[in-house]
Amino acid sequence: MGGPGGVRVSTAAPEPRFRRPAGSAATGPPEARGLARDEVRLAIVTPDRTEHQQVRDLARWLAPGDILVVNTSATLPSAVDVERRGRRWGLHVSAELDDGAWVVELRSPDGLGPGMPEAGEILRLPGGIRLRVDAPSPPGQSRLWRGVALPAADRVEYLIEHGRPIRYGYLDGEWPLSDLQNVYAAVPGSAEMPSAGRPLSPEVLVELLAKGVVVAPVVLHTGVASQEGQEPPQPEWFSVRDTTARLVELVRTHGGRVVAVGTTVTRALESAVHPATGQVMARTGWTSLVLGARHPARVVSGLLTGLHEPEASHLDLLEAVAGRALVDRAYADITAGSSPHYLWHEFGDSMLLLP
Repeated sequence: MGGPGGVRVSTAAPEPRFRRPAGSAATGPPEARGLARDEVRLAIVTPDRTEHQQVRDLARWLAPGDILVVNTSATLPSAVDVERRGRRWGLHVSAELDDGAWVVELRSPDGLGPGMPEAGEILRLPGGIRLRVDAPSPPGQSRLWRGVALPAADRVEYLIEHGRPIRYGYLDGEWPLSDLQNVYAAVPGSAEMPSAGRPLSPEVLVELLAKGVVVAPVVLHTGVASQEGQEPPQPEWFSVRDTTARLVELVRTHGGRVVAVGTTVTRALESAVHPATGQVMARTGWTSLVLGARHPARVVSGLLTGLHEPEASHLDLLEAVAGRALVDRAYADITAGSSPHYLWHEFGDSMLLLP
């Protein structure tokens, strides 16, 4: 199995870094459990302790002069059905390349895993669109493929008309797209919700602003998240505007913390760092940046994140911001028998890493 740019990665399964408790998948939005979106649990993890609170308490843990950076990418209904070999298969549309081609993941008829298309194969999509599957994208892996729509079709417009939200087996219902949007979502383009920001309500954001915490946007359109074991993040399109870059540098100059809402924001900001000066610059394009112990974060100094699986490559990014010891202690604390019952996945609970 390969990573971005065809880099080979090991397929050997490592020992899990922690054990996720049984029954800890969030099977639906917190609103279906009688909670507001900002009432999900929040583990605040600092070098000396872990505290268990709610996301609505976030302002207590940030200071005037800090900056909270959010991803304003909006979620698209990125799943469609396709007819293949006389059966109904699934197709997840992950991204649209600069030449108009789509990056897609074929899903098996049982929906339990990725399928394997053939180069040159024609898939029939709803709305009279045919998709010619060309080659793996990026090269060196087999899950995501480049496809050409015939006739040419804009991905966003097509999916808004014909798609449905991507859904995985741990969910207990077909939740509408509105449940898969952050309150500040503004730029359609993500295949799946940048879910770290889902618990942020308008009330939480207003409280942060009133306290003197700056809130600034970036855009990173997430691809499909159904990676195979140890598969690194795929290339994703992002944009860091000049105003956000200047605000981040102003905060850093005056000693404030740069707190990213999610791995997507971390990837975008760190992809905009000038390699020589270490400053965040305005930048738009594709990023293949993979953060980890060998490539630590240079700008992001705090991270609001959802909870990730023990084998997920996202843990490497958390480690790039907070260090392995803090990340390992965070998961040890929230999975301990004496801790509150935390929930995983896009409708689950959160942690705030403040190294």
